[in-house]
Amino acid sequence: MTKQTLALALLLASTLHAQQPKPLTSYIDPYIGVDWGGNTFIGSAIPFGMVKLGPDMETFDHRPSGFGYSSTGSILGFSHTHLSGAQGKYGNILVMPTTGDVTPLAIASPREKETAQPGYYAATLTRYNIRAELSSTRRTGIHRYTFPASQNAHLTLDLEHCLSRGNSQGWEDQHFVGGEVHVTNLHEITGIGRYSGGWNRGGEYRVYFVLQTDAPVTTARTWTGNGSNPWKDSIPDTSTIRITNDHNATVNAETPIGAILDFKTSAQQQVHVRVGISFVSIDQARNNLREEMPTYDLDAARRNVVAQWQKQLDTIHLSGATEKQRRMIYTAIYHTMMMPVDRTGENPLWQSTEPYYDDYYAVWDTFRSSAPFLTLVAPDRERDLVRSLLNIYQHDGYMPDARSGNVTGRTQGGSNTDVMVADAYVKHLPGIDWNTALQAMIKNAEVTPADLQKEGRGGIDDYNKLGYVTNRDERSGSRTVEYSNDDYSIAEVACGLGKDDIAKKYLARSHNFENLWDKNLEEGADVNPRAKRSVPGFKGFTRPKNPDGTWAAPNKDVRGSWWSFFYEGDEWTYSLYAPHDMRRIVELSGGPEEFARRLDYTFTHGHYDVSNEPGFLLPMLYAWSSHPDHTADVLRLTLEKWFSDTRSGIPGNDDSGAMSSWLIFNTLGFYPVAGQGIYILGTPAIPESTIAVGNGKTLHIVAKNAGEDGLNRYIQSATLNGKPLNNTWFRHADIANGGELILTMGSSPSATWGKATPPPSMSDPGFKLCN
Repeated sequence: MTKQTLALALLLASTLHAQQPKPLTSYIDPYIGVDWGGNTFIGSAIPFGMVKLGPDMETFDHRPSGFGYSSTGSILGFSHTHLSGAQGKYGNILVMPTTGDVTPLAIASPREKETAQPGYYAATLTRYNIRAELSSTRRTGIHRYTFPASQNAHLTLDLEHCLSRGNSQGWEDQHFVGGEVHVTNLHEITGIGRYSGGWNRGGEYRVYFVLQTDAPVTTARTWTGNGSNPWKDSIPDTSTIRITNDHNATVNAETPIGAILDFKTSAQQQVHVRVGISFVSIDQARNNLREEMPTYDLDAARRNVVAQWQKQLDTIHLSGATEKQRRMIYTAIYHTMMMPVDRTGENPLWQSTEPYYDDYYAVWDTFRSSAPFLTLVAPDRERDLVRSLLNIYQHDGYMPDARSGNVTGRTQGGSNTDVMVADAYVKHLPGIDWNTALQAMIKNAEVTPADLQKEGRGGIDDYNKLGYVTNRDERSGSRTVEYSNDDYSIAEVACGLGKDDIAKKYLARSHNFENLWDKNLEEGADVNPRAKRSVPGFKGFTRPKNPDGTWAAPNKDVRGSWWSFFYEGDEWTYSLYAPHDMRRIVELSGGPEEFARRLDYTFTHGHYDVSNEPGFLLPMLYAWSSHPDHTADVLRLTLEKWFSDTRSGIPGNDDSGAMSSWLIFNTLGFYPVAGQGIYILGTPAIPESTIAVGNGKTLHIVAKNAGEDGLNRYIQSATLNGKPLNNTWFRHADIANGGELILTMGSSPSATWGKATPPPSMSDPGFKLCN
């Protein structure tokens, strides 16, 4: 081959390579959201995978991370169970490689050369000069440790370790309540850890494991504490630890326990560890290893994880997006599909042929955008999630709001599984027992739960008798308005099933949000010093009510807690929460123009909390006031100010992908009204996108004239499936079988588009519940 021919061939190969599109998984940046409260998972996991294998860390001042990762500080070890977007649970079965003398509970190491990618985590433990690499399958983890030359190398197992470990009987502490470790041979350790507590205040859950290694082990030891809790402060008292040559160890609550495998290594010697996890039994953990990790091939496991994520990312394709936008969108899909967790076949509580999912953490967060997103792009997955909720209802008595570690606990607001079920129903997901679903919804609405914070509806006795939750119950304001929307969801399903009496009953109850509306309560009067004039306030807000029907003092909390009138929101947000009847809210607020002025004030005076779920729908409410341009302004500012492709790129807890799914919808240009089969148009930030909506069908969205600078943010006209779309909204049925949405964008608000017919409301003339 001549030099000219070789040069031409190289040039052609280079050109062809440049033309090859990057795999979508290359845009996933797991570090987005790890800082400033995003709590996103770092490590390896398949979509909805049971095992989430990643590092558990402490900060520079020895404070353990509540969700596992920390951008600063040291690695405590690598555990196999984590949440994503939340904290206060798991961190079980901790493995750590070391060299030199080993002192359990004091083996943390700084790290360098860290990298995280889909299905892969790696870092160098500088204290030991060991390179650690991780990957996983659905129910197993695989570790690869590259050691230096050492006459004193070890693998350590810490069974007691868990995130948010409690030093006392704290409200949200996790606790180790006992466990067993068995060295079955020099290359295998088995056992069980028992844990309780955490954010959901759950009862005991058990994690069974089988750990196998190809290390040249010469000695196996176990270690335990002396029966007292060594975690009196952030730095443990290691003098409580006793290391023995016993191959079996058993302890009770809060007592450290683990194992150490000793061996010698040559320079750059690789040692592999594979760990099978089960919530059922050691035999099941061993079977999981046999089925999913029969060899020590970490690279094969990594390729498998990447392939599974690529399949999920293929549901959305972007054209004209920036590299930053691609990183944000594909990472957001990744985060949205971390949880809930598919534990089908791993339910220790009952046998069933139905799907079983855990870590609904929590439906209060995810019903608004994550569930509608999965319904759109992964309908089979959302179907199984709903079926799992119904199966939990049949065996535990209620559908959960928050469930983790196989235990239901902590209902934050309404019984919002009702909305999740209704969303699946109105979008016609197949394969769901709707009669059982209606039974579960009615039980939420009618039966007083034994534990008012755990399941069902707290304050339901007053709500059903008086039409509102009184101030003798916590969160009575947010509960009342959410219960009203939940009741509407029940009415929808009942109507569709031909149960008219039930539908009428709950449709009437869905007006109950009005019972806490004080039409005379005025807020927001202001003086504009520049204009030297007064700005009138706004009349009508949701207000606490006493059991005798009299008004209590207005609630001024900026962001309520468990014991407040409003939960994680304020009166400006919750007073406007009636997604099923926004027309009535507009009327109560003084009409469309006054409602728009009120929304403007909410956004400009710090009452819009983008970091929390109660405000998710607020930017879209302008659709009921004929001001879609204000929606565009708020959304574009919110996206540009609060979301990015950095470690602090999510403005609050991602909450199982709730924040991430909000980002996806509003970047693409539309947002769901959960439970109603309605989408509201916003402002697309990407010129063109294609969304797979199931059964081989796609929705193609084109934003003509959209530019990277964001100036052409206002919709001038629209067509849907070739027909003019003059409204700011459309139905799921319009796109369920695919379609094309073409938006013509401009730099100034349209004088006419989107101002004809607002989205549907229960108070509309001629309203029909069943469509």
